[in-house]
This record gives sequence, structure tokens and C-alpha cells, in this order.
Amino acid sequence: MNIPDDLKYSKEHEWVKVEGNIATIGITDFAQGELGDLVYVEVETVGEELEKDEIFGTVEAVKTTSDLFMPVSGKVIEFNEEIDENEGDNPSLINEDPYGKGWVIKVEMSDESELEDLMDGEAYRELVD
Repeated sequence: MNIPDDLKYSKEHEWVKVEGNIATIGITDFAQGELGDLVYVEVETVGEELEKDEIFGTVEAVKTTSDLFMPVSGKVIEFNEEIDENEGDNPSLINEDPYGKGWVIKVEMSDESELEDLMDGEAYRELVD
């Protein structure tokens, strides 16, 4: 299982990559493996200000649907076009490359101190092992 050490992780299995005050968010390799083949990703929160732990979207696999939770507060500024059914429509990118092309949203963070509440790679490994 791939758990990069340069990312932050939430207990709900989202990952966060920070560049300045922009957070790129996706679901972890562990989460996509548990869900199975993803068939649909819905994010209708672009342009909205959301608080940490609020639902920003859902992912649907063949057998289940799962909510996606904000690991940090902020404004959702972008939804990955390649996994959006209205654009590229390839949600399987999350299965294939969860930390790269399979990212889900980008957020302009409103409280960077919330990053301290997230786990590093080692702590996340302990959670899922």
C-alpha cells in the first residue's frame, strides 16, 4: 500500500498536499482499495466555503457510495476535470493514481493551523495497518 510521507492524512482517509495556501485533496490508496472500482465522483461544492469535516462530495463504487470530508476549512476552487462526468469522466484515475492524476479537489485554505490536526505518513500507516 502506497502512503507517501510528504502528504497529510485525515482519519476519514483523505490526503492533503499543500502548496502555499492551496490544498490539493484526494482519497488515499487504502480508501480506494477498500471501495473497489470507482464509477462516479460527485462534487457540487466548487465555489463554496466549507468547514473542516463537512462533506464536499461523494464517490461511488460498484457496491457502495461514500462521502468525502473536508480535511481542512476553506473555499473549494477546483474539481479535477479528468474525473468529472461532465468533462473527462474517468473516476478510475483515483484507483490507478490516487496521489497524482486522481486528485479530487483544490481548496484555498482559510485556517492553515488545521493541518496540525492531520496525520503524517507514519501515523496514517499505523491507523490502517
